[in-house]
Amino acid sequence: MYNPENMKVAIVHDWLVNYGGAERVVEAMLSLYPDADIYTLVYDEKKMGRIFPKEKVRTSFVQKIPGSTKIYTKLLTLMPKAFESFDFSGYDLVLCSSSSCAKGVITPPSVPHIAYIHSPMRYAWDQFFEYRKRSGSLTRLFMDRWMMGIRLWDFVSSQRIDSIIANSAYIARRIKKYWNLDSKVIFPPVDTQRLRPNGKPSEDFFVVFSRFVPYKRIDLAIRACGETGKKLVVIGGGSQEKELREIASLYKGADITFTGRIKDDEVMDYLQRCRALIFCAEEDFGIIPVEAQACGRPVIAFGKGGALETVVDGKTGVFFGHQSADALMIAMEKFEELERNGAFVPEKIAEHAKSFSTERFCAQLREHIEGILSEKEKC
Repeated sequence: MYNPENMKVAIVHDWLVNYGGAERVVEAMLSLYPDADIYTLVYDEKKMGRIFPKEKVRTSFVQKIPGSTKIYTKLLTLMPKAFESFDFSGYDLVLCSSSSCAKGVITPPSVPHIAYIHSPMRYAWDQFFEYRKRSGSLTRLFMDRWMMGIRLWDFVSSQRIDSIIANSAYIARRIKKYWNLDSKVIFPPVDTQRLRPNGKPSEDFFVVFSRFVPYKRIDLAIRACGETGKKLVVIGGGSQEKELREIASLYKGADITFTGRIKDDEVMDYLQRCRALIFCAEEDFGIIPVEAQACGRPVIAFGKGGALETVVDGKTGVFFGHQSADALMIAMEKFEELERNGAFVPEKIAEHAKSFSTERFCAQLREHIEGILSEKEKC
């Protein structure tokens, strides 16, 4: 029998430059294997050093490029070579967390490679045309020239993985579509110990909490609340901030507040007090809707992607079927009717969210890894 105490483990992640849902997965992996080494494309010590200490992190040659922690997304053509350059011959297990190229590492036949997939590369596959449409002429030129080769490498490198874990059934379907591989679904971890209801009635406002990028469709929430005169608090920041503020300014007298990026405790306070979270994106999983539910608040969500696996229609939230302000406004009317009839009970909503806890994630991941390693011993 293998002994996890004596195993030498490598954890591989796409990049460590900001802390989000994918980085929480890496943090949970590290809690299972505290002595593991972390391999990544680039690493920003100022932002990530507190969670992932510098002495544990091994970066690729891309780290040496000036400004790499800011321009790394522009360096896609270097990523396959960067991840394939890591040597894992001295390890007993390689555990990847990937939505880009990290899963393309090369391991010896004797070293199991288990990959937790947040998504196959969105910009290479189903969202290629959306990304291309939003890009400048120079970026489009490079996309047209290089993307066929990236897709080929993405498929070939996926065949080297010994076991694939998908972060949702939605992503499992995409893995099957683009890589023709089966995967096990383990939902990512949510800190339901910290996030909890405050025991008080909700206040009269809605919340959006997100990075300000186009595919999140924050504009829909702003337009819907602007049209109906409902109070909206918009939490976050990003490249689309100026555009979103301009949209909000079109609704004279509307009560739409931008908080900017705020601390976790402040976010929790807003989630605990709001009537509901509005979630307009088609996400692979979507941790933020689960965080809102952990705080006992329902979610008004676009009915596609991971939200269909985390929100229970009529009990922990409602769905709208099209990414339009009109569809969202209809869903908000449905929400208000259910709210008046007492459909949303904070304690029951929070109990539902516990099925996505960090403890559950770690237990399921450990069980899966043990199963893979046990099978390896039989060979």
